[in-house]
Amino acid sequence: MTTIERPAVRPANPCFSSGPTAKRPGWSPENLSNAVLGRSHRSRPGKQRLQSAIDETRAILGVPDDHLIGIVPASDTGAFEMAMWSMLGARGVDCLAWESFGKGWVTDVLKQLKLDDVRVLEADYGKLPDLGAVDCDRDVIFTWNGTTSGVKVPDGDWIAADRAGLILCDATSAVFAQDLPFDKLDVVTFSWQKVLGGEAQHGVLVLSPRAVERLESHVPAWPMPKIFRLTKGGKLIGGVFAGETINTPSMLCVEDYCDALGWARSIGGRDGLITRADGNAQVIADWVARTAWVDYLAVAPETRSNTSVCLVIKDPAVTGLAVAGQAAFAKAMAELLDAEGVAFDIGAYRDAPAGLRIWCGGTVEASDLAALAPWLDWAFATILAGQQQAA
Repeated sequence: MTTIERPAVRPANPCFSSGPTAKRPGWSPENLSNAVLGRSHRSRPGKQRLQSAIDETRAILGVPDDHLIGIVPASDTGAFEMAMWSMLGARGVDCLAWESFGKGWVTDVLKQLKLDDVRVLEADYGKLPDLGAVDCDRDVIFTWNGTTSGVKVPDGDWIAADRAGLILCDATSAVFAQDLPFDKLDVVTFSWQKVLGGEAQHGVLVLSPRAVERLESHVPAWPMPKIFRLTKGGKLIGGVFAGETINTPSMLCVEDYCDALGWARSIGGRDGLITRADGNAQVIADWVARTAWVDYLAVAPETRSNTSVCLVIKDPAVTGLAVAGQAAFAKAMAELLDAEGVAFDIGAYRDAPAGLRIWCGGTVEASDLAALAPWLDWAFATILAGQQQAA
């Protein structure tokens, strides 16, 4: 029976949740003192702050000038469903699914929108579907970074530049951490609660000129809830992309996003954020390389996420257990680390294979991940010893 001494150094910030993620280094409620509170979001100061958030998003992400950016309700889910309900049905659809959220979009397309001409390209957790089989003359739906599997697409080379269909990309745990080819993506959605650690319930919708053309030329066959409507009289509602939101946003959350964007700019913008995420993921990679009991859920190294890093326990003492036993072991580890106050919310997603999920996005400090690694070893040894003793 192997035991490990309890580590002496704790992470300064134990927040490793995959959403909402850790607040930016140095964050304080005082940073939000300029929030437009007690005023209408349609007041001049309110619209100016919303427009500022849009402008900074464009500048930091490098969104092309001819793409539109809007702040919409209901987080990334609302943004992506708004796009699907508004644009799909004009041609066949290829849906890519290799984890929980991608499979959720498949459900929307097949069971809610009830489209007929749909191809579903699936892969098990840890793998990608055959990207070479995607037909970009059809509309394409996919997640850039599978938050619940830790599997990302390595690049956009598989997306045809001369495509006839629209490319709809759920980029919520990729944006601000991975380089997105906006010229090949017609719809990009995300929520700022992911990589920038913002507060929840607001989504961001980025549209290419091709997506706008679809909106103004295609009338969906189903009723459109008011909260999803992006056109009126066959024309785009342009105010949505100029700080005039569809419903009332939290200006406190908007201010928090602006604060995160300001911090991102101070560390080098998108490139600085990507560098931090890559460095953080490397801390975990170095630990995995020297640790016998753990491995990545993502099979191919080039598909491994630098944000939602998903790990599986490969020790024979655990893999020899039934599926429920493996899940109980991983859950016990996560609960022990939570009780110790060194790692919060690192259990695998409920629909994913048993294991751990550690957020490595730019708001996390590499020093905290380095401090976490010995605690992971300690938790594994502690739970294993307890099970062996009980047996």
